Amino acid sequence: MSRENRPVWHRRERGPEDAPRVIIIGAGIGGLSTGAYAQMSGAETRIFERHVLPGGCCTAWSRQDYVFDYCIEWLTGTGRNNDASQVWRELGALDGKTIANFEMFNTVVDENGRSVTFYNDPDRLERHLLEISPADARPIKAFCRDLRRFIDINHYPFLTPPPLQPLKEKLATLRVVLPDFVLFWRTAATRMEKFAGRFQDPLLRRAFPFIFFQDHEVFPLLPYLFNMASAHHHNAGFPQGGSLGLARSVEERYTSLGGRVDYRARVERILVENDRAIGVELRGGERHYADHVVSACDGHTTIHRLLGGRYTSPAVDRLFEEMMGRPEMVYPGVVSAFVGVKGEFDPSERHSVTYLLSEEDSAALPAVRQNSLVVQLRSHYSDGFAPPGKSVVHCTYFSDYAYWKELRRTDRKAYWARKQDVADFVRDFLERHHPGVAGAIEVIDVASPTTTERYTGVREGSILGWKSFTDADDVITKLINKDRLRLPGLSGFSLAGQWFGGGSLIRAAASGRFVTQYLCRDLGLEFRAWESGGTEPWHAGKLGSLPQLERRGVR
Repeated sequence: MSRENRPVWHRRERGPEDAPRVIIIGAGIGGLSTGAYAQMSGAETRIFERHVLPGGCCTAWSRQDYVFDYCIEWLTGTGRNNDASQVWRELGALDGKTIANFEMFNTVVDENGRSVTFYNDPDRLERHLLEISPADARPIKAFCRDLRRFIDINHYPFLTPPPLQPLKEKLATLRVVLPDFVLFWRTAATRMEKFAGRFQDPLLRRAFPFIFFQDHEVFPLLPYLFNMASAHHHNAGFPQGGSLGLARSVEERYTSLGGRVDYRARVERILVENDRAIGVELRGGERHYADHVVSACDGHTTIHRLLGGRYTSPAVDRLFEEMMGRPEMVYPGVVSAFVGVKGEFDPSERHSVTYLLSEEDSAALPAVRQNSLVVQLRSHYSDGFAPPGKSVVHCTYFSDYAYWKELRRTDRKAYWARKQDVADFVRDFLERHHPGVAGAIEVIDVASPTTTERYTGVREGSILGWKSFTDADDVITKLINKDRLRLPGLSGFSLAGQWFGGGSLIRAAASGRFVTQYLCRDLGLEFRAWESGGTEPWHAGKLGSLPQLERRGVR
């Protein structure tokens, strides 16, 4: 809606019969989740989004009738009968959608062509690993034994922040956790790199940290076992329509509940009077007022630009003053090369492969970290990403944001040349591993970390935000449980999204549920939530027409 036609939320004195008004900044998953839960609980909400699409980093764009899906590799909660799936079904994220589930999480291939596949079934995985290296029977059997135990647990605590959990819910959680406390403690205390160092076989020693496509560096064993067990239960699949499809479905759920999203509406500052947030000012000076404001956009932007650095807390200071920019705390940016190919890949081809690069390949790939390249056949994930008879391949690697930012700032021509170098490398690399594919490539589109920052606003293009299992994770837990997603000294204001609730999509969605439960207490509302019940078959048209995405420059 154009600015001229956009209704303004003016100041008002809220009467006893008036629904409280809540303004939400950002239509990412955290913002949409907050809006949906607040609407269900009786508030009147409005989301202001700087971009033209929902989802933030959970997005996609199109080129030449190909859809390049950017975010989801697997989604926790695609199954049933657990907290994560309940959140997604309350948000309508999976309405009418089929789910692609894979029998393996990833395959890792070294420079010499040796490969290992990480099957989700522990029996099959154990047989496969023992065939590769019988001498490593002890660590192989230990890992697979723990995987079997995680498969039996299947617990996902994403519904209620601990301070608001009733005694009955706390006791139910304890009944689940206590029998396996030693398992959780041991696998959370054992770093994957240390465990992988126990293998004699060099391929297994190098490959295990890449189960999740790229080496997450600080992860212990626990998340690997947890997510592989989830995949075994078909609870970590890929939803039809992918990332933008997920965002569109949550947006549809939100608007069906009476919510409203204003796109191309960039918030310049949060309005504060007497240490209370009272509304927002948009670019151009337009002001909107509400009873409560929730920021679900980039964390650094919220604290330092929208609030001018006037309100903070010890937890926020630690995050954005001490930890921001430290590579051991924040995920690096990602370089993505999407490839549109005329022709279809064999359905038996592995859907995801991490290639460990030689020194020569690493030197040829601009600003590569970890000397690895992930190649995913995205056409195997969902229908609609490529026209009939064609395929989409997604190649990614962790990279240094500072390299790309400085290059784009000082030498735009060199910046585009390096992006072309990525495209040329990917073309040659795919030809080596899939002979004949180079001649069938119709388009290659490269996105750097600065691309992500420009189009989504996320700081330094870090689509995953804070690294889990670090001090940052501990601070976020304190921010949720002690500070209750608020800033001391500022009333009428809350925080949500990946920078304050955690970096995965389910944690971003859960942050919206948590913050709504907290603000319901302040606004005198009863928190309510229910599954959307949408059963209409999902279709690719909900992404928006491809020509429309082209015109909007979603890139």
